[in-house]
Amino acid sequence: MRWPFARTRSVAADDADWIADDAWSALVSSQAFLDRLDADRLARLRKLCGAFVAGKAINGAAGLTVDDAVVGAIVVQASLPILELGLAAYPPFDEIVVYPSDFVIDRETVDENGVVHTWREAVTGEAWEDGPVVLAWDAAARGARHRPTPFVFNVVIHEFAHKLDMTNGAVDGMPAFSRKLHAGLARADWQRVLRASHDDFVARVEAAEASIPRHVDPESARADRFYAALPVDAYAATDEGEFFSVTSEAFFVAPERLRASYPDWYGLLAAFYRQDPMVG
Repeated sequence: MRWPFARTRSVAADDADWIADDAWSALVSSQAFLDRLDADRLARLRKLCGAFVAGKAINGAAGLTVDDAVVGAIVVQASLPILELGLAAYPPFDEIVVYPSDFVIDRETVDENGVVHTWREAVTGEAWEDGPVVLAWDAAARGARHRPTPFVFNVVIHEFAHKLDMTNGAVDGMPAFSRKLHAGLARADWQRVLRASHDDFVARVEAAEASIPRHVDPESARADRFYAALPVDAYAATDEGEFFSVTSEAFFVAPERLRASYPDWYGLLAAFYRQDPMVG
């Protein structure tokens, strides 16, 4: 098999030859949301992906073979948010671990009475502070083939948005700003708009949940139609960190409803990422 991807750290940071031309064309065609990029931005994305491939180990877990399809889809989705920020925008980490499907993580929390609660949770992605990004390939592949729907889902962009959030410490929806790249962004404005947008979204989710009949499980597919009017997935209501990551998914994959519902927050995301998917 001829591998079109260069997998060594010797790939130059500005090298577009990490992938063969035909493989790059096929990869771009598999990502519907890349249709928004013009030729210049696609060329720069190709080079950025080369730098990404050169600096990260992408390893399979639980028997998954990491082939060209896995590498290409993950790298191009992870590179898109930093197209105008550069690879250094992500905090240092060396590895992406890819499972075939959902993987299980042990969770623990302590309630207000000091009681420790433990449980196991199946997840599609996890970004570890000072550690790897862990992804479920079936979910990452679905994101690669995504078409705009009321329920935007892109686990790769979601977890890498968490990585950006981690640059400022806590995962709270407040990534670090670059003095050079984000001169026009004010932390106070970001926090104010983030809080107001998240609060409004929580109210929308609560209203949607209140409309679900008692005989319908709110976690089932039958409940989806009650959430259909939301601009993004209801998971964004969890906290401000998840709101940042979920709306980042929408921003790059299906931005129309996000901009219509939260224009101020959309504008801040465009200023932070230094790109606007709604502008050709």
